Amino acid sequence: MSAITIVGGVYHERCIWPEWDFVYGSGGRAAVALSSQVERVTLQGYASAEIRRLFANEVALCGLNFVPVDVEEGISFEYVHCMSNPVIRPSLARIARGTPIRVSDEAVLRIGMLEGDAVVDAKWCVYDPQSAFNPAHFGANGSKAVHLAIVSNRREVLALTGASNAIDGARLLVEQGAEVVVVKCGPAGALVVTREGEATVPAFRSQRVWTIGSGDVFAAIFAAQWAVHRESPVVAAELASKAVASYVDTMSLPSPRAEQLRATKLEELVTRPGKVYLASPFFTLGQRWLVDEARRCLQDLGLDVFSPAHDVGTGNAEEVGPADIAALKECDRVFAILDGMDSGTIFETGYARSEDLPVYGLAQAARAEDLKMLVGTDCKIFDDFVTALHHTAWKT
Repeated sequence: MSAITIVGGVYHERCIWPEWDFVYGSGGRAAVALSSQVERVTLQGYASAEIRRLFANEVALCGLNFVPVDVEEGISFEYVHCMSNPVIRPSLARIARGTPIRVSDEAVLRIGMLEGDAVVDAKWCVYDPQSAFNPAHFGANGSKAVHLAIVSNRREVLALTGASNAIDGARLLVEQGAEVVVVKCGPAGALVVTREGEATVPAFRSQRVWTIGSGDVFAAIFAAQWAVHRESPVVAAELASKAVASYVDTMSLPSPRAEQLRATKLEELVTRPGKVYLASPFFTLGQRWLVDEARRCLQDLGLDVFSPAHDVGTGNAEEVGPADIAALKECDRVFAILDGMDSGTIFETGYARSEDLPVYGLAQAARAEDLKMLVGTDCKIFDDFVTALHHTAWKT
């Protein structure tokens, strides 16, 4: 019987848009994700009585063996949208540190936790530090593994090694004893580094985009395929990437079975650098907040952003109009916030289409009749904020 032990956080997650209210956390999500690919899944982590109660349905549905370590207070992450910075409750300074959890098994997925640590003794171990602040080296707490894979993002690799770039950092971790290092690079896919060489695994395009926990799904499916089923690191990473595409598109778990992932043909994801014009009203608090969020997220996705709200501001028509149009001519795409049908935003989108610039619009409360000319001139309209942002970055 195939088996794996996962040790990681089990947390309450809430998101306003799209609506999301589940108990997962990195450990819980990983366990549910790979339950379709491994027969016996054991999950260990800290959990309050309330967290255990709310997570019980997932445990029963997926047949998990959940071994919680009691704590008084659970942890929650609260998001406005899935690219927003979460509010963590209780605050990081108030989270009590528990006694380290000791895990011993043939195959283990160890994921960093906020409220404690895990000391692992395994033959095959995948380690995801999961720390934006101070990632710990795998063996710093006495953890041991015959075969070790480190799966982490760029920031964690740089923090662990002090390297100036992810590839040099990954190579250094291999020199220090890791058998495999996989660097999760978001829309750019993943970099797989071993003693034998390096390879890049693509990310795959989805229609919709839900980003909370996508890295957890990647680590989980990689662990199932590499540590349990002994696939090569590159094959395991490619299956993990396909599982992520399924998750961000559907917001659903468990992940598809391995044979389904193998058979699925997906389009490779390409983020196209360039300069985007951010068309939107910014005359109320809500409008300005949304413009600020759109600008930040587009920049996080690697785009140069021209925002009239930030780069021109308010002024008289003789100043604002020419400045905005001049900037529009220097951009290669437009992201337009269409709710409210602001006259300036509609003019900018029309001008962009006359110049053959692609337009990606967010419309959550607009009538179909109001969008007729936009749709009829091949503007791409979305009802989800983060999905619209990603399609703008991909320049679909």
